[in-house]
Amino acid sequence: MTDAEFDILDELYFVTSFQDLTQKTGLPAADLDQGLRSLLEQGLVRFYWPDADTELAYEPSSYGAISRDAFYLASKEGLLQHNTR
Repeated sequence: MTDAEFDILDELYFVTSFQDLTQKTGLPAADLDQGLRSLLEQGLVRFYWPDADTELAYEPSSYGAISRDAFYLASKEGLLQHNTR
């Protein structure tokens, strides 16, 4: 897990929007997007769209179109890895 991914997980104990993550992590949007993709591929983060209650399965082909309008939450595995680092 990279330092940026660790910082992202640090903010995902509660459902959080992409815009809030950008502000809280201080990461440029492109870097945040890349970190979230990596975390999603590892199963460490869940994502929700079009609202904070509708979880979607990660599909790389369609994720890019909605990534910045989505909400995110660390998965149980993500929380465990974050807390044991």
